[in-house]
Amino acid sequence: MEQIPNRFDRIVAILIQLQSRKIVKARDLAERFGVTLRTIYRDIKTLDSAGVPIIGEAGSGYSIMEGYRLPPVMFSREEAGSFVAAEKLMEKFTDPLMNSHFTKAMYKIKSVLRTDEKNMIAYLEEQIDITDSPYGFNKDLPHALQHVTESMSVGCQLLLHYKSPASDEPVERKIEVIGIFHENQFWYIYAWCHLRQDYRQFRIDRITQLTITDIPFTRKHPSLQQLRNKNNKTETTRVRIKVKKSVAPYLHFGRNYHGFLSENTCGDMVEMAFDSPDVEMSFPRWYMMFADHAQILEPASLKFSVRRILDQALEKLN
Repeated sequence: MEQIPNRFDRIVAILIQLQSRKIVKARDLAERFGVTLRTIYRDIKTLDSAGVPIIGEAGSGYSIMEGYRLPPVMFSREEAGSFVAAEKLMEKFTDPLMNSHFTKAMYKIKSVLRTDEKNMIAYLEEQIDITDSPYGFNKDLPHALQHVTESMSVGCQLLLHYKSPASDEPVERKIEVIGIFHENQFWYIYAWCHLRQDYRQFRIDRITQLTITDIPFTRKHPSLQQLRNKNNKTETTRVRIKVKKSVAPYLHFGRNYHGFLSENTCGDMVEMAFDSPDVEMSFPRWYMMFADHAQILEPASLKFSVRRILDQALEKLN
């Protein structure tokens, strides 16, 4: 929820949002500004009375008549400063082609800034740095992310060659892209796969060839969020472990990938609870990183998994 101190600023913010999207729903505006729907309806009425050609009505969403545009808006110092971080993130977390388009857009935005804002941005650009990720994209396919998003926007299937970890050679796939998401340092495509006749995830750095076809999508798909929520509803096992208090802070990042629920300090130990989707491989291998400073409370199957992996490792040592 965004804190807007007065009605005038809120109405200006609503006008900017109306210019930035094709359709804006009153409920979304109410949630953004933390006000009632009735308040939003009054604000829309105020804009309409001021001569802004707003199309739509309560319940269906609002838009501004095509062709109506106000002069470039003014940016605050904080907003202008945020462009630097956005530009650095785009440089490191998108492919070269998409980053090139973003850089051109940023030149246009910077052209309307005041001199003091331009000077501030020039200074901040030298003070903010983001380390290159060793993962993320196939260097031989610099346009992948841009072409995936283009495929979504035009509603045409992608033909790709995809090399999964289990295969020696890339396999041809024809997919209908539903969306993309970034997770654990990698970009993923969520798509309908014609080969598997099901929804599948594809890691973009494993794509070796990519072509946008002229073949339109064959069906209407659920949203990306619906599919991800459904995929996340996997069966889990409750896990409880105890970890030395001195070691616990070093687990704060990794534990979130294993269904972390809560923690409770007991003397010099910290008890942690998890709902783990995998007590056979993933959780026990993570646990072994700090096993000499921890104890498994439940379940017994996790203890068995750890013993099995340790026995296999000892065999290799012998």
